[in-house]
Amino acid sequence: MTAPSTPVREGPRADSSGPRPRGARTDPDTRSTSAPAAGAGGRGTGSTARFRVGRKVLPLAVAAAVLATLGVLYPGGGSWPGSLAVDLSAPLGRAGDWIIDHRDSHPLFLYFFGHVSNAVVVSVRAVYVVLLAAGWPGVTALAGLVAWRLAGVRLALTSMAAFAACGLLGMWVPTMQTLALMTVAVGAAVVVGALLGLAAGLSPRTERVLRPVLDTMQVLPAFAYLLPMVLVFGIGVPAAVLATVVYAAPPMARLTALGLRGADAGVLEAAASLGATGRQRLLTARLPLARQQILLGVNQAVMTGLSMAVIASVIGAGGLGDRVYQALASVDVGAALAAGIPIVLLAVVLDRTAAAAGSRLGSARPAAELHFLRRVFAGWYGGLLCVLAAVAVAVAGRMLGAAQWPGTWTVPLADPVNRAVAWMTGHLYSGVPVVGGTADWAAGFTGMLLDPLRSGLQSTPWWLLLLAVAAVGLLVGTWRSALSAVLALAAIGVLGVWDPALDTLSQVLAAVAVTLVLGFAVAIGAARSARAERLLRPVLDVCQTMPQFVYLIPVVALFGVGRAPAAAAAVVYALPAVVRITTQGLREVDPAVLESARSLGATGAQQLRQVQLPLARPALLLAVNQAVVLVLAVVIIGGLVGGGALGYDVVLGLAQGDLATGLVAGAAIVCLGVLLDRLTQPAPTKEAGNA
Repeated sequence: MTAPSTPVREGPRADSSGPRPRGARTDPDTRSTSAPAAGAGGRGTGSTARFRVGRKVLPLAVAAAVLATLGVLYPGGGSWPGSLAVDLSAPLGRAGDWIIDHRDSHPLFLYFFGHVSNAVVVSVRAVYVVLLAAGWPGVTALAGLVAWRLAGVRLALTSMAAFAACGLLGMWVPTMQTLALMTVAVGAAVVVGALLGLAAGLSPRTERVLRPVLDTMQVLPAFAYLLPMVLVFGIGVPAAVLATVVYAAPPMARLTALGLRGADAGVLEAAASLGATGRQRLLTARLPLARQQILLGVNQAVMTGLSMAVIASVIGAGGLGDRVYQALASVDVGAALAAGIPIVLLAVVLDRTAAAAGSRLGSARPAAELHFLRRVFAGWYGGLLCVLAAVAVAVAGRMLGAAQWPGTWTVPLADPVNRAVAWMTGHLYSGVPVVGGTADWAAGFTGMLLDPLRSGLQSTPWWLLLLAVAAVGLLVGTWRSALSAVLALAAIGVLGVWDPALDTLSQVLAAVAVTLVLGFAVAIGAARSARAERLLRPVLDVCQTMPQFVYLIPVVALFGVGRAPAAAAAVVYALPAVVRITTQGLREVDPAVLESARSLGATGAQQLRQVQLPLARPALLLAVNQAVVLVLAVVIIGGLVGGGALGYDVVLGLAQGDLATGLVAGAAIVCLGVLLDRLTQPAPTKEAGNA
């Protein structure tokens, strides 16, 4: 089970050995053995330590001198000096106007983008017509047969029950619309991502060129993809599909490249010694060895594509996302939940099916060990039999007049849910004795944490913030990561969105702090109790497969609108990834080390504090990094529910077609993501990467 919205990183941090602890860097001056240093009376060790301290202090001193000088020359109080900002509204506004004026006449739009748009519309419509023609019996039967063939009876029953639930909730037609859009978008994303990953996996130069592009594509918020697509293709299905392709392709590209680069060198050398050409080595060695990573990339493309397909409802994608968006606009929790449950069920089915396909490729059993039916449906002809069986069921359903889901077979969910929400709002929103209501919690969180943090950041001199970022970057990483973080923060000021970016940063920091406290506490309990982990697993599965958009529904009902609900939704969204990563890291601590600690009389708390947490440090750092990335993604979407700051600018730019506002805010979010990523998971040095 993989997290849908967990960004995939490759390179030295994402190899098979797991994340490298920051303290494990191998510098040229630390590679010498201990014998010469001991023979020199410790002078070598002392000089090495002083040299390493100097490498940290000297860049920081230079940065302090430069930034203090700039602070004197360009005083801006707590804000970024206006003389150092660049106004991009005019050129971006002219570019947006030119696109709108020439969209129906310029050859680029008529003979390229126009054909792309038509191809997307025809493809989505063709898939949708096929799904409607198959009817609910054919679609449900095909889903069950494919799941049974890949993973067995349990997943088959789960898949059939999920599609039946979509019909019972009265969402069969919107589900088919979303499924049709997903089929085309994810198929295109897999092809594009596989081609990019193939180029990056076979060519180090191409990989170096693509890495910053993929980094930017993964950090850029989903809403920022929608605005340029709307300008070029207009509101409708083409813009939604192409935005989904762009959003879902990077995970596929990263994992494909990672799998190709991680192929066993011995196998490749053996193939070369047998006279295999480059193409033969690729087809017979590299791709088969990388198939697990490629299938994981398909899984990630499916999950990110579904998340984006739901968000794209704001530009006319239709389907389930449109129902959720309309319900969110009217704060109709019942209608939103009725559309949100099919989204979760569809995500679970697609995720489990893709994961089962990847596992089956790596562990195929001999045909003689399979029972009769599994032998009949094995191989390529088994897939054909599944399709033919589903077609037979669909034909039978149409002959019986049962192709469309019967209107009497629906369960009204909106009214009882809205009554329950009204009761919760009346009894939990305010006036709860002792603990207070959710409105009091939201007000306390805003007044005691969000407001002071925002005021503190916005009142701090700009040059001092840059200096603090440089100091943190040097303490936790290298001068390269510190420089990247400083440049990212400076770029936000140059773009002229300094105060909104610091407002967003305050929300991210507050939500990350709450996420880490809750996540580490839950993960420690799950790591110490197998029963607790089993109980948490289905909850985490549902939370990880639920698209970002859906998280806004319950928090708006409970907390109202504002910055606190946006932060609450971000906490709920990022919490499952933190719990999973931390639990896995704590469980992977060597049992022999724990046994040794117990034999010395260490208590459970001492084992946790002095053994497990230090040894699980790489997993904890990765959990912090993922918490930052995931929280940032939802805080931006929180602009829909009063989160303000950069998220509001992105939403406003999309709603008004304002390219300048939307793209500038999107670029600032990218810079903010780079800043936080470098400070929480800095890249190792070149020497460490080669060691």
